[in-house]
Formats: sequence, structure tokens, C-alpha cells
Amino acid sequence: MKVAAAQFAPTADAAANLAVIEEMTREAAESGAELIIFPEEAMVPSDASDTPLRELAEAHWPNFIEGVTRIASEQNIAIIAPGYEDSGTALPYNTIAAVDASGEVLGLYRKMHLYDAFNYQESRRVQRGDTGPVVVRIGDFNVGLVNCYDVRFPEFTRSLIEMGADLLSVSAAWVRGPLKEDHWTTLLRTRAIENTCWVVASSLTTPDCIGMSMAIDPLGVVRAALGEEERSLLVVNADKDRIDRARTVLPVLRNRRIIIGPR
Repeated sequence: MKVAAAQFAPTADAAANLAVIEEMTREAAESGAELIIFPEEAMVPSDASDTPLRELAEAHWPNFIEGVTRIASEQNIAIIAPGYEDSGTALPYNTIAAVDASGEVLGLYRKMHLYDAFNYQESRRVQRGDTGPVVVRIGDFNVGLVNCYDVRFPEFTRSLIEMGADLLSVSAAWVRGPLKEDHWTTLLRTRAIENTCWVVASSLTTPDCIGMSMAIDPLGVVRAALGEEERSLLVVNADKDRIDRARTVLPVLRNRRIIIGPR
């Protein structure tokens, strides 16, 4: 299956962001991609305006979902796209929507690991999700949904593999900072190697984020990568034979042993 990862710099204009999503989805479909993955905050960045995030979610999430499902159906391509969803509380969810090529919503993953690190407190802005993790079927692949900070938790991605995922879709707004670029590459390659699965990751290119979207095969080889291009698309042919070969020569999923310490 050909998979595309899109990176761009969304603004406070949610309608304009959706227009970019439509344009990039069309480009991906024309390249033969069956799935396109967008970065975290593709709907609208949390700090793009002075409007409270809950109000942004109330105002834009319904139109965002309607737009993404329409675009997927019109372009005949599956879409994974994140935005802020009204939770019914004072704080919205940071939600990834997975939509198939017919425009059907396959699943919603509400971010479970909020970014309370590196002097940032996402939990002050966002309601923690408690209904994940989520795996959806797209083409011949089971796709596990990963939102940014989730990638630092190996037990989370392993749970997606145990649910049958053979491709991890990572949507991120990976913030710049000392060692952060190295962490990004290392963590993505590690998640691919330890799970012998494909990893396709998309990150924002707003001024505070690094871009560096990439696709990594089940043995940790970077098959396609972007730099800091403000708007760009990568396409990779993720084939299941490569998974089978990796899991034959490196059967870590079969060889692992669960060790439980004394109570």
C-alpha cells in the first residue's frame, strides 16, 4: 500500500487549513497513495489565536470531520487527520480521526499521553482520552493511531501491535529544542525495530516545530524523509512482505517473555 505523509504549517484559519488538507490529499491520490497521514493540530494549532481551545473545538470540529470525510470520498483515499474535539467538559480532546476511502469514519483516537514535559503542560488545555488505543483497517493493513508524545511510551505502541497493527501512523507537533530532533528520529526507528512494523510519521512545520516527517521500515531503515520544508509530501510503498521477512529473521514478538516481579 502506498502511504503518504503530509507536513504543513496550519494557521488560525481552520477553513484555510482544510483547503490545504484537500490540496495535499489530491496530490497524494494522484501519486497513487491509498492513505495520507496529517500532523497533529492539522485542524488548527492550539496557540494560533486567543480564542479558548474549547471554543475552537466547538466551532470547527464538526466542519473538520465533515470536510475530511468529503475529501476522502471525493479523492478515493483514506485520511488520518487530527483536530480538537469538544469533550463536553471545559477542555477538548486532542483527537485523531481515521476515515476510509468511502468517507466512513473508521475510528477516533483521543490522545492518552498528554505532553506534560519540557516545561509544557498540555493537560491544562486538553482532556485526557480514556477510550484508546485504536487500530483501524485500511487496505491490507491494520493501522495503529499514535499522537505525538505517545511515541515515547513503548508499552503503548506494543499494545497496538498486540491488537494487530502492522503499521503505526504517527501524527505529531514535535517541538524544537535541544536533542529533540535526535529524540524524534531515534524514537520512531526504535518503535519500528522493536515491533518489526512500518512507522509513517507526519509532523508540523510551524515555527516551533521541526517537520522531519518520515517513513521507516520494519528493520528500522528510513525509506523516505522530509526536512524542514514548510509544505511537502512524502510517499512510501509499505509492503507486508517486508514485515514478514523482518519477523522471520528477527522474531522478537515470538521470542519475548513477560517477566512479572515479586508482589
